[in-house]
Amino acid sequence: MLVMGIDPGLSRCGYGVVRQKGRVTEAVAAGVIRTDKDDPVPQRLYELQVELADLMDAHRPDAVAIEQVLFQVNVRTAMGVGQASGVAMAAAVGAGAEVSEYSPTQIKKAVAGWGAAGKEQMGQMVQTLLGLPRPLKPVDAADAVAVALCHLAHRPARTRIQAAR
Repeated sequence: MLVMGIDPGLSRCGYGVVRQKGRVTEAVAAGVIRTDKDDPVPQRLYELQVELADLMDAHRPDAVAIEQVLFQVNVRTAMGVGQASGVAMAAAVGAGAEVSEYSPTQIKKAVAGWGAAGKEQMGQMVQTLLGLPRPLKPVDAADAVAVALCHLAHRPARTRIQAAR
């Protein structure tokens, strides 16, 4: 199972790809797609769409897990995150991947065991779970990998629920 996690953002969109074979989970790729704040929003969304489509074409994920936009203090930031999330969903569907969304609390509980875990703790858990020599940087990439790990943690229950339907 190959899962791409997305930490959506218009200025910085984190992505992480993990592969699970049996009980072994390994990091495949992680990084951040950046767009220029001085460019018009439609241009930035297009650039994000192209980059995400290229990544999905290169990695061919079975599933794409996206962090849900639940609350932002800054309305302008929330709009950009929501738009980036929509672009990511559309790119995933275009790539033929299953799409799932997870709240920040679900992600933190699945990866760190505590829904109020901080960024540093999450980064350390991602490092530990994947056996990486050091924490992933920047934090957006580590957050995206955490979203992918959350999907893998929830997958058995989701599969049972779908089978029951």
